[in-house]
Amino acid sequence: MKAIIYLSVTGFHADRKTGIIPAMRILLVEDNESLSKTISQSMVQMDHAIDVIDDGALAEDVLATQDFDLVILDLTLPGMDGLDVLKSLRSQQKATPVLILTARAGLEDRVAGLDLGADDYLTKPFELQELEARVRALLRRREETKSPVHVKGPLSFNTVSRRVSIDGQEVDLTPRERAVLEILIRHYDHVVSKDQISEHLFSFDDGANLSAIELYIHRLRKKIADPRVSIRTIRGLGYLLECP
Repeated sequence: MKAIIYLSVTGFHADRKTGIIPAMRILLVEDNESLSKTISQSMVQMDHAIDVIDDGALAEDVLATQDFDLVILDLTLPGMDGLDVLKSLRSQQKATPVLILTARAGLEDRVAGLDLGADDYLTKPFELQELEARVRALLRRREETKSPVHVKGPLSFNTVSRRVSIDGQEVDLTPRERAVLEILIRHYDHVVSKDQISEHLFSFDDGANLSAIELYIHRLRKKIADPRVSIRTIRGLGYLLECP
């Protein structure tokens, strides 16, 4: 598998004009290496984690087993045409937003892509600024379908502003610590395995370090430090967030 991996380091992107977009995991399916690098660098500057695949058949396999917040999809690909990749994704009942990015500018291709379930269609050549705006719009739309604020006992987590607080007092967390807490709070009262946390937290080649997850959990417990909030270790299974 040929994959170029870039990982977000700051957690969220703040923009006065567009609002705050939480860090997301993006899959770019593009076989032009130079273009892939340019787009990847742009997404990293927006504080997103991005995986790059240059083969349609491989992209289909990855999308069958991995979850992403957004897919940027070329159509003319080795291995499998991008429209077939999209068709396969939608046949799995996955609602992952898909932005088609292609040189195919014909009406037939645009109609086919949108009818198969693409959320947006941008033709090459394009301005990078426009791609960034379309990505922000799709991710913002995705977040707006959910309530951004999760409140469990004294604990509050705003997934848009990325603000974590206990009884209104902000808790200072690193991006990775926030990401782990977000996974736990979204699965509140359910055991979350290390593998589940790792799948969302790390890119393909980021080195899914399960011992690092233990460290993040340890730091979260120290920083939250409230008897009304508990992150329990369920031996052999994972972690459970509770507010007894």
